[in-house]
Amino acid sequence: MITYDRLFIAGSWAAPSSPELLNILSPHDQAVIGRAAQAQPADVDRAVLAARAAFDEGPWPSTPPAERIAVIRRFNALREANAEKIATLIAAENGSARWFTLAGQSGLTRQANAYLKAAEEFGWEEELESSDPDSTARSLVRREPVGVVAAVIPWNSPYSAAYAKIIPALLAGNAVILKASPENSLSMGLLADLLQQVGLPEGVISVLPADRETSEHLVSHPGVDKISFTGSTAAGRRIASIAGEQLKRVSLELGGKSAAIILPDADLDRAVQGLKFASLLNNGESCIAHTRILAPRSRYEEVVAAVQELVESLEVGDPNAAGTFIGPMVRRDQQQRVRDYIELGIAEGARLVTGGPQVPQGLENGYYVTPTVFADVDNSMRIAREEIFGPVLVVIAYDDEDDAVRIANDSEYGLSGGVWSADEAHALAIARRMRTGTVTVNGASVGFDGPFGGFKNSGIGREYGAVGLAQYVEHKTITL
Repeated sequence: MITYDRLFIAGSWAAPSSPELLNILSPHDQAVIGRAAQAQPADVDRAVLAARAAFDEGPWPSTPPAERIAVIRRFNALREANAEKIATLIAAENGSARWFTLAGQSGLTRQANAYLKAAEEFGWEEELESSDPDSTARSLVRREPVGVVAAVIPWNSPYSAAYAKIIPALLAGNAVILKASPENSLSMGLLADLLQQVGLPEGVISVLPADRETSEHLVSHPGVDKISFTGSTAAGRRIASIAGEQLKRVSLELGGKSAAIILPDADLDRAVQGLKFASLLNNGESCIAHTRILAPRSRYEEVVAAVQELVESLEVGDPNAAGTFIGPMVRRDQQQRVRDYIELGIAEGARLVTGGPQVPQGLENGYYVTPTVFADVDNSMRIAREEIFGPVLVVIAYDDEDDAVRIANDSEYGLSGGVWSADEAHALAIARRMRTGTVTVNGASVGFDGPFGGFKNSGIGREYGAVGLAQYVEHKTITL
């Protein structure tokens, strides 16, 4: 039992405005694994007031970039030293398989290193050469912090989402209020413990678990200059409307319904093993999951059978068990949402290849669903168009490459995707035609130096590397 009965406001643990603590339940068996204070609007007001003072009057925005970089290096080293504990907490809160939460720790290191490299090479102040040969004027371009940042993250991958926002924001000299989901109160409490140790000035960072109402109070707050949000497209639209009304800077990383195109010459065994991770990682609760599998008609039943074999081979159960690949959904409502979509797929006339709406036998006490594959799916079906956020895959047939690209692009989303082919150059040509923010060829690992984000309803702006760092600065031109 872990208890956080205080809130991390302005760099210190403080009494919350409400003494009531939230019980944090295990998705595996509904046992209470911890209790935590939840932020209310009054706590947000305190955090924003402190952040405003830290930015407007404090030393952090004018601290030399090299010193800010050193602070972030210390923080990341502390996080690395606590990797096992972090992985255990996330698995307990989210139901994510522990091998996944532990493997994700090395990803956090790579993400941090990419931001640190970008900060070291960033043009914080540059002199521009004039294009006018008759001018004697000199122009200095400065990249300065945007101000107070409200960073709002989801529950499914809390440290990755937090890193994607707080690291570039702090490197740029901003003050940050990190709003986490209630489900992640324990792991985010540990994150706050680590941040307290790195020597940030007072007011520069707050970490607040809170519900949606309090989150809206934060993003609407007049003391906030920029909103960085990861979550559902519906919530993103609401945040964008608030940002538009107040002319706040905003970046949004939203939902996805990504397509994996298996070309006729693909090595099917290799492709299916790659889809094990691209499509079903983190229990399928992933915005970048490749949940639409596009197969050529000439190999359609072969692909369906291979995907069925893969899904039926995956062990579902206790996230802490060594062999578990699929754990429970994070909450009961999320479990029911996924089961409802499976029922919908059956009602829409898709062929249920494996799985179904039933809870796996012996796991009735947890928020489990049975991994499911549908075939004979038309791209107009809701199970092919809406983000399910669970271990549900649809296999869609295509006639030729143009048809495959058309189907892949026939989506309101555009966050991720993949192409599988024996000919890498050919796969690259197909990838260039896909209207999506990230495409992997033959299961390549996504790096953190290039930008990450979505087309269409999958978001606005980018994260990771130099492009992600640039989301947290304003540009100022001084002419001499």
